[in-house]
Amino acid sequence: MSIQTLTKTPGPDRTGTAVPRHAPRRGRRSRTASAASHAVLVVASLVALFPIGWLVFLSLGPDKDDYLHPSRILDTATLSNYSFVLQHTNFLKWLGNTLIVSGGTTVIGVLTAATSGYAVSRMRFPGYRKFMWVLLVTQMFPVAVLMVPMYVILSDLGLIDTYAALILVYLTTAVPYCAWLMKGYFDTIPMEIDEAGRVDGLSPFGTFWRLILPLARPGLAVAAFYTMITAWSEVAFANAFLLDDQKYTLAVGLQSFISQHDAQRHYMAATAVLIAVPISAVFYLVQKNLVTGLTAGGTKG
Repeated sequence: MSIQTLTKTPGPDRTGTAVPRHAPRRGRRSRTASAASHAVLVVASLVALFPIGWLVFLSLGPDKDDYLHPSRILDTATLSNYSFVLQHTNFLKWLGNTLIVSGGTTVIGVLTAATSGYAVSRMRFPGYRKFMWVLLVTQMFPVAVLMVPMYVILSDLGLIDTYAALILVYLTTAVPYCAWLMKGYFDTIPMEIDEAGRVDGLSPFGTFWRLILPLARPGLAVAAFYTMITAWSEVAFANAFLLDDQKYTLAVGLQSFISQHDAQRHYMAATAVLIAVPISAVFYLVQKNLVTGLTAGGTKG
């Protein structure tokens, strides 16, 4: 009794052409393409992480000129720069000022952008398309062009050297973008929810507040994070509109380590790391909503 071993040979497909024995499945990459893509991602990650790592490394150097001789930091690394910034500068005051400005900008900006985006998404009033285009056009002007007219307007209103001045200026930057963002996200929420709210006797604002906003949390998270970033790291307007050093924000206070003839770079590096910690923590907490909000808001225009 003989045993025959049957081997399956590649046969022709429906079109009559032979299918290769080791042909990759549709949707799967070859090993070479996969290795190449991973290599590109690794290089891109290193490029993105290197400035952060370098900043942290320089913040450990005890001398302001250690950036010229980085090898010395390995033997003299210390956390004294952080203790100096926290104990002997106005860092905590700057942090409190920044929280006031960024918090006010975030709350007012998100509410304004959400109501504007909802109105354009659901209501067809005369000029609603032009309204959205006007919001988009406002993003075309650079800071240098807006600085002088905004200073004149705020000066006439008596708002120079106040938190309100910065909040108003930052809203002009954050609200137009966030209104477009929220409009795209509201477009993904079915209209039937609004109709169900009207059947239950809710007003348009009641429908928006009680039904739509809870469903739009991912989009609100993206808008809030963008608005907070705008107010947290902005330098030009804060440097121009704040005169009292007791009202400096973190970005402006960071410049106090630079004078005409000296630059305390080791303290600057430590301060920059401390500035990045709170916003990094916020990003970590809302990162899931950020991904959901960005992808959902981009499905409809």
